[in-house]
Amino acid sequence: MSAATHVPAPLQRSSIVGPFFRLNRGVLIITAIFIVLLLVSIAFSGGSFDYFEASFMASGGATLALAAMGQALVVLVGGFDLSVGAVVSLVNVILATQMANGFGSEVGVGIAGIAVGAAVGAFNGFFVAFVGLQPIVVTLSSMFLVRGITMLVLNSPGGAIPDSFKNLLTGAAIPSFLPAALLIVVAAAIIWLIIKGTRFGISLYAVGSDEESARSTGISVRQTKFFTYICAGIFYGCAGLFISAQTGAGDPLIGGPLLLETFVAVVLGGTVLGGGRGGLIGALFGAYTLMLMVNILLALNVSAYYSSVAEGVVLILAVMVSALRHDAPVAQFAGQMRRRWHGWRAGLLPSQIRWNVEPRISSRLGGGFVRPVPRVSWMQRNRERLRFILPVYVCVACVLIATAVILPDTVDHWSYYNSLIVLSSFLIILALGQGSVILTGGLDLSVPWVIGFCGIFAAGLIRGSNEAALWVVPMVLVLGALIGTINGLGVVILGLPPIVITLAMNGILQGAALIYSGGTPDGFTSSNLHWFMTGRLLGIAPVTIFVVLFVIASVVLLGGTIFGRRIYAVGNSSKVAWLSGVNVSVTLVFVYALSGLCAALVGAMLAGFSGQASLGMGDDYLLPSIAVVVVGGTLITGGRGHYLGMLGGAILLTALQTLLDGTNLPHATRDIVFGLVVLGAVLALRERPAH
Repeated sequence: MSAATHVPAPLQRSSIVGPFFRLNRGVLIITAIFIVLLLVSIAFSGGSFDYFEASFMASGGATLALAAMGQALVVLVGGFDLSVGAVVSLVNVILATQMANGFGSEVGVGIAGIAVGAAVGAFNGFFVAFVGLQPIVVTLSSMFLVRGITMLVLNSPGGAIPDSFKNLLTGAAIPSFLPAALLIVVAAAIIWLIIKGTRFGISLYAVGSDEESARSTGISVRQTKFFTYICAGIFYGCAGLFISAQTGAGDPLIGGPLLLETFVAVVLGGTVLGGGRGGLIGALFGAYTLMLMVNILLALNVSAYYSSVAEGVVLILAVMVSALRHDAPVAQFAGQMRRRWHGWRAGLLPSQIRWNVEPRISSRLGGGFVRPVPRVSWMQRNRERLRFILPVYVCVACVLIATAVILPDTVDHWSYYNSLIVLSSFLIILALGQGSVILTGGLDLSVPWVIGFCGIFAAGLIRGSNEAALWVVPMVLVLGALIGTINGLGVVILGLPPIVITLAMNGILQGAALIYSGGTPDGFTSSNLHWFMTGRLLGIAPVTIFVVLFVIASVVLLGGTIFGRRIYAVGNSSKVAWLSGVNVSVTLVFVYALSGLCAALVGAMLAGFSGQASLGMGDDYLLPSIAVVVVGGTLITGGRGHYLGMLGGAILLTALQTLLDGTNLPHATRDIVFGLVVLGAVLALRERPAH
């Protein structure tokens, strides 16, 4: 008789069920939620669920499901992919403009669309895996590169998808029994389950859990990352095929909402941001769960404008839940939050707080004997700093010379330089906020809709009144600072990654702007605010004087105050900064508040410049706000940079855009140029390992 016969049956079952539940907790939970929401949705539809409804649901969520599965792959190896929406849009416009009727064209162009996704993935994977750049920077650059290419292919909705191709993906695989969309999604899930058991699948989890340990066991970390991004691009290409079949036409902006939605689906599915835990099946169910949430809101007569708000809130809540220890009982939640609160008050980051130990700070390093520092010249003290700042001003001079050669009637007039300063003012201000965040090692992706929401809110309250502008503008600045403070608190108290909290906030503010304006902003700014941006005072625009004062204040803030020194200390090492007496948490909260304040100021200024506000008025400032910082010599990982370099970056990008506008090149080239500029600057200025 074997030893197993002496083990009680309940113990045998628990020994199997326990590990199975722990390993698949995320998938099981999201599957249960999906089933509950599906039953609720069926109840709202009258209690019936026939083939037509199943086909509609399968087709409606297939695009997001495939895109989310690709995003989940990248997250599993510890990365982020911001290019997902742009890739889907590019595949969509290629199909809409190149696909013709006929089996050969449909198959050939369809394969080409998937190949385009794989090519973008290979581009991302090369710079992440072999060059060693941060995934956020690489995929952000590729997002704008791909978006520019998309606009060159098709700059407005148009084109057509053959009916036979639409029926192939959205019709029935087996008439009245099996929708084609469901068959394809299930096939993708089966392929993942097969891959998961291969060496490559095991390598995904190993690299995401611990790169060094994976490397020490013989796993090729670089190849794993490279092929992961290629596989993700293939999923994005398939998502582009599906959305093309659904819409039947091309739209260069159709993939925009997918960025936030894929992160929500991935986190809902139990994949942990940071890598090593989760999977594509959970992301698939997360995508369909998110779709059901939106459908239920619509069934409750809730405006569609609330969908992005709901998605942002769900993303934050899902990341908060997944950040808790998977083996911690629910009863410990209050204790964990209490420890985070006390840790925040003590100046610790969430990563520095041990869940089972109450943080007690009895002393910090500081004081004592300080060895006198020998005096050195100003040039010696700033040699390293000048090495990273001067190149951007050399580039500014080159662009001005090129403008003088190509557009000789432009640079000869003072009005050109006055206009250059006015147009640069927006990036000059954003550079302080975004630059401060980057100096601490973060990134603020909420800039576009902080600008948009605050601009729309200001114009809606001012409505042409100079008196109202006197109190509305300060109130809007406080609102922007409050939004930034919420971002900062999400980072330091809840432990959310900066990209997650700011991306979620961007979606929430987009929905808030739509709700406030009813989808059509109708306010306009005052004549004084418009004069401030476009008028003349002693031959120059009044905003020019403000910009000069702002630059002086920014240089002093970052270079001559305790707050500025703390920003650099946190960016170099948050742990060392904390041990040196810096309240890291408070510093980060103020940094994000400063970024929100600057974005709100730009929103009010943009509304004053054009006389009114518009939806998406801040969309064109996300990449430039990062580009001016990076091009100005600031290290994207934080700790190194100077505001004067950021100032040069703002002037450079504005002068470059002015030069491009003066040529016959399409406007879409701006995104391509900016994407290349950011990627080139990161390559040129990145820190290289010492040998």
